[in-house]
Amino acid sequence: MDSQHWRAVITAAQAGDRRALDELVAGWLPLVYNIVGRALNGHADVDDVVQETMLRAVGNLGSLRDPDSFRSWLVAIAVRQVRDRARRRTPDRLEEAAACDFAELTVLRLQLEGQRREVAEAARWLDDEDRHLLSLWWLEVAGELTRRELAAAVGITRQHAAVRVQRMKERLETSRGIVRALDGACPDLRETTGRWNGRPDSVWRKRLARHIRGCGYCGGTREAVVPAERLLVGLALVPLPAGFSLSLALGGKTAAAATSAGWSAKLLGALTKPAVAMTAGATIVAGGAYVVTQPPDAPPPRAAVTPATTAASLPPRVPAPPAATPEASPSATKEKAVREKSDPYGTVVDAVDRAPDPGARPAALPRRPESGVTSTGGQKAVMQHRGDSVTLTGRGYVLVRWQISPGSRPGTLVMPSWTGLKGRLFHVASGGSRRMDDPLPGAPGGYATGMGGPAIGYAVLPSGTQQMWQNEYFYVDGTVTLTQNERGCDYGLIVFPTNRDAVVEDIGQGPPQGAIRYGLVRDTGTDRAPVPQYLTRATPADPATVPQRSRV
Repeated sequence: MDSQHWRAVITAAQAGDRRALDELVAGWLPLVYNIVGRALNGHADVDDVVQETMLRAVGNLGSLRDPDSFRSWLVAIAVRQVRDRARRRTPDRLEEAAACDFAELTVLRLQLEGQRREVAEAARWLDDEDRHLLSLWWLEVAGELTRRELAAAVGITRQHAAVRVQRMKERLETSRGIVRALDGACPDLRETTGRWNGRPDSVWRKRLARHIRGCGYCGGTREAVVPAERLLVGLALVPLPAGFSLSLALGGKTAAAATSAGWSAKLLGALTKPAVAMTAGATIVAGGAYVVTQPPDAPPPRAAVTPATTAASLPPRVPAPPAATPEASPSATKEKAVREKSDPYGTVVDAVDRAPDPGARPAALPRRPESGVTSTGGQKAVMQHRGDSVTLTGRGYVLVRWQISPGSRPGTLVMPSWTGLKGRLFHVASGGSRRMDDPLPGAPGGYATGMGGPAIGYAVLPSGTQQMWQNEYFYVDGTVTLTQNERGCDYGLIVFPTNRDAVVEDIGQGPPQGAIRYGLVRDTGTDRAPVPQYLTRATPADPATVPQRSRV
């Protein structure tokens, strides 16, 4: 960044120039977002910490004596806010899930591949203090910070910073080895991780590192390992996510006080505009409202759902359309109501659908906008036990692959549930070349179909549940959490962020021995496309309690 330019901007902002203040906030927000986002690995508190940092910087700008020290001053504020947030966490909040995995966001938005991708993914395995330091060292290596600024932000000498950075790099290299090993095919490692919940932590880092040191397969390097600093040199900042805003609050300042302090209307708008309002097509309804299992010919709901309504008492319904604004004319309101009645969000999937004939080609899959989806489980989230969950954030396609094991424990399936939806979610296609109830001639272990057989028992769907295929594809535009609820019959889910090309390839091809069945396109390309079954905008304490019932 041009130091002379920023010195002039900072000086002007201190003198009350509102345009300069706007430029200052916009120009330095990405740096703060990268520091906080990487330090917290995309935790739900990132937005709050970024906002508090920028508010404190703006509020105390007059106390900055030397404009040339603005960057180190701002970075120190950001680090202090990260530490304050860590101290405020209570024991019952320590296991909160991330809002979006910053490692995956880094990979996605910087299009990292190979060993650069490996470094980003390894960051998940670091302890909080190491990850906080990594957030600064990454920017130092990328040319965004100096070592002097790093040391000042942490509050230590440059000599001590060198020691701390070296120790962090050693643990980062260990973590890179873990990422490589987990991508491999070592059978002993698969056995070791059988009880792992998929969430990186220091205990499993030490356990897996111990395995790698004693394993000839995992310890063998199949390519030259490039030092992390060489991989990160010159990497750009991760761009702010689409729709990111400093939202909802002024950090204790009233709008009037902020205006009198010289904050411009443009800056106030950025600081007060709710992030949800910037999400294209967002549909927000009262907590607890369901957007599932509404037959297309059913009458619209007569009463709005209130937050006080319990999930157990709710009949399946689609969300009520938002009320017209006072400025809308009567004709515009009438036209809007007609359009919403004929084009509701999320039509029926709660039906026992008829599978296409074997060999029937699927219809064309409509094209929806894609900017990518991040997952708290990474590129491959394996959910094998009740309560395992993954949160998906962004705009794009997701594959959910089914693995049913009635040979281990047959019985009624308690289906997975989608909860806490913010935005939109559609069920767009089914593939994997077969439905789970297709016959499996010659299958070992007593399986007659993917649902089991007489020799081992069957997996049984709840009444009215639509039969799943081996691969089920969804399109998300917002944030939603998928939870594995297995209880009656064993099953596993593997969740992969994917893209439209991969969906089209899967549903249009059969296995080498000949297609049992091509895939099925469900997407209409509009908001009338079906939504997944068992979907709610609420976040119940136990996702397995989301009602699994049908109007069919």
